[in-house]
Amino acid sequence: MRFQYRTRLLATALCLSLGVPVAALAQSQPTPASEVSPAEARAAVQPVRAFYDALLYTMKHAKQLGIRGRFAHLEPAVSNAFDFEVMTQFTVGQHWDKMTPAEREALIDAFRRLTTADYARNFDAYGGESFSVSPTVEKRDGDDIVSSQMDVPGKAPVRFVYRMHKTPRGWRIVDIYLNGYISEVATRRADFASTLQSGGVAALTQKLDEMANRTLKG
Repeated sequence: MRFQYRTRLLATALCLSLGVPVAALAQSQPTPASEVSPAEARAAVQPVRAFYDALLYTMKHAKQLGIRGRFAHLEPAVSNAFDFEVMTQFTVGQHWDKMTPAEREALIDAFRRLTTADYARNFDAYGGESFSVSPTVEKRDGDDIVSSQMDVPGKAPVRFVYRMHKTPRGWRIVDIYLNGYISEVATRRADFASTLQSGGVAALTQKLDEMANRTLKG
């Protein structure tokens, strides 16, 4: 399996402020966390569990599906789990307000496609892994914090902490913290910023599409 339990697992799935440790998550918040109601907790964890179900299926059927089959199976699950509009807005920062609706839509679609392609490439085998999601959810500044982990036979569990934001479609992922360590997303964000500065939104959209195309070639 290519992902080798590194931050590369989910770096392209989130391009928000992932470059901080999980331990710093609590310290960086102006208000303390509080536990949410059981009903809200069930609603917040549901997108994470549905995403894990789809991811586990593609891992177990990776060879039969091939990378394009894995992409096709993961595409609706990724779209339903993540709020790519919010993620893209945070990724481009001040450039967002200068973009036209068409430019925003094209960039969001390119970001979504690259994210799905990276999952299809990285999760390309099954070795007995399993995913679990804690039913206990905390509230921080209007967002819900969902904890989960991937259990790997013979290895230490890989911990994922999700920040969930309430949308008209329900709770969606807008941030991920992996094992409390600095994510590769900081490098990715810097790369995106460089492309925006040198070529603008069109250049970044083209770059993401080209990256997805290369990834899907297997």
